[in-house]
Amino acid sequence: MKKSAIAAVVLAAGRASRMKTQVSKVMHPIAGRSTIDYVMTAAAALKPELTVVVVGKGMDDLVQAVAPHRTALQSPPLGTGHAVMAAKKALAGFKGDVVVIFGDTPFLGADTLRRVMAAKRRKPAPAVVVLGFRHETPGSYARLVLGRDGTLEQIVEARDADAETLKLDLCNSGVVAVEKDLLFSLLHRISPKNAQGEYYLTDIVGLARRDGRTCVAVEGPAEELLGINSRADLAAAEAVAQNRLRAQAMAGGATLVDPASVYFSHDTKLGRDVTVHPHVVFGPGVTIADGVTILSFSHIEGATVATGARIGPFARLRPGAAIGEDAHVGNFVEIKAAKLGKGAKANHLAYIGDSEVGAAANIGAGTITCNYDGFAKHRTEIGAGAFIGSNAALVAPVRIGARAIVGAGSVISSDIPDDAIAMTRAPLKMLAGGAKRFRAGRAKGGAKRPKTTKTKR
Repeated sequence: MKKSAIAAVVLAAGRASRMKTQVSKVMHPIAGRSTIDYVMTAAAALKPELTVVVVGKGMDDLVQAVAPHRTALQSPPLGTGHAVMAAKKALAGFKGDVVVIFGDTPFLGADTLRRVMAAKRRKPAPAVVVLGFRHETPGSYARLVLGRDGTLEQIVEARDADAETLKLDLCNSGVVAVEKDLLFSLLHRISPKNAQGEYYLTDIVGLARRDGRTCVAVEGPAEELLGINSRADLAAAEAVAQNRLRAQAMAGGATLVDPASVYFSHDTKLGRDVTVHPHVVFGPGVTIADGVTILSFSHIEGATVATGARIGPFARLRPGAAIGEDAHVGNFVEIKAAKLGKGAKANHLAYIGDSEVGAAANIGAGTITCNYDGFAKHRTEIGAGAFIGSNAALVAPVRIGARAIVGAGSVISSDIPDDAIAMTRAPLKMLAGGAKRFRAGRAKGGAKRPKTTKTKR
C-alpha cells in the first residue's frame, strides 16, 4: 500500500517575551546556526510534500530564512491550536498526514520524527500521535495522561491540571501527527475556555477520544526536546550543542587540551592530530587540516588552514583567510581575505588583508597591508621568499617581488622587482653631546638648541 503523503507545519510565531528581544526567537543562533534551521533540517528528513512555517507579524527575517518554504501568518497569537489553523489555507489541496513541530526545539532528531510517523501508519491507524518525554521536574510542561491500556487519553496543560495530574512526569513535546482533514475538523471544535484563554492544539486528543478514536503517545529522549523560551534556555542549548561538538571533534582524532574552553560552530571541520589549546573560538565556515596546532586565545572564522600550520596564540583569522601548509600565524596577527603560501610566516603583530603571500615569505613584526583607501579595498602581492622588515606599511595596490627585501620602517607604495632591496628610511641624524647639553639646560631652566651633525652613509 502506498504511504500517505506528509506535510510539516512548523510553529514559529512565538515572540518569547522572556527573551526581551526584537529578533524572532527561533532566529537566535546556537553554535552559529539559527534555531529554526535545525528544526527545518529535521523536518526535511521526513521528505514532506510541503512544509509550512507559521510566523508572527513583523517576522520578515524568519520569512526570508525559511524561503522557499511557504509561510502562514498568525496574528494575533491565540495559542497553538490557533497557530495550526493559520496554516489551513497553505495546506489547501494537500491530502495526507500533517506533522506539527515546534520551531524552538533545535535538537529534535530525524529518527525521533520517523518513529512518530511510523506510529501514525500502524494498522489500525491511530487518530492522533503525540511525542512525549519524561522529565524529573516537569514544571510548566503539559502532561500526557495514559489509560490502563497504554493509549493516550488526554493532554492537560499545567495551568489547568489538578494536583494528581501534576505528579505525572510524561510531558508533551508539542509534536503531533494527524491526518489533515481530521486535524482541521478537530481544531474547529476546540474552545479557549481554559486558564490562558487560548486555543490549545492539545485539546484535539480529548475531542478525538470522545469520538471513539484511538490516540497514542510515542516517548522520545528528553535531551532532544529542549525548548527555547528564555535567554537561560538559549544558554543551556548552547552548552548542549558545544558538548556534542567537542565530543565529535575528539572522536574524530583532534586533541582539545581543555575541551570546556573551546567553542565550535556547527560546521567546524577538524582533521586528525589537530591540537587545540584552551580558549579558542571557531566561528562558522572553518576547515582545519591534519596536524595543525592552534594556540590559546585564537579566533577563527570563515577560514581554511592547511596541514602542519601553526596558529596563535592570540591570532585572528577572518573570513577569506587561507593559511598554507606549514605556515605560521603568530600572536596578535590578523589575516583577512588573504592567502599565506606554504611555509610563510607572520609571527608577530601584523595585519594582512586582501593579500597573497608567497611560499616561505617572512612578514616582520608590526607590518601592515594598507588595503583600504576610504572608498575601496585593494590587493597586495608578496612574492615567494620575500622578507618584509618590521613596521613596514605596504600601500595597496602594490606588488613585492619574489625574494625581495623591504627594510624595516619603510612605507612602500610602488611595486618592488624580484630580488630587490627597498627602503624609505630617513637618514640618521646624530647630535654629538646633545643629551648632555639637554640635561644641563633643563637643570638651569632652559636648554640651548643642540648642534646637528649629519652622519655619512
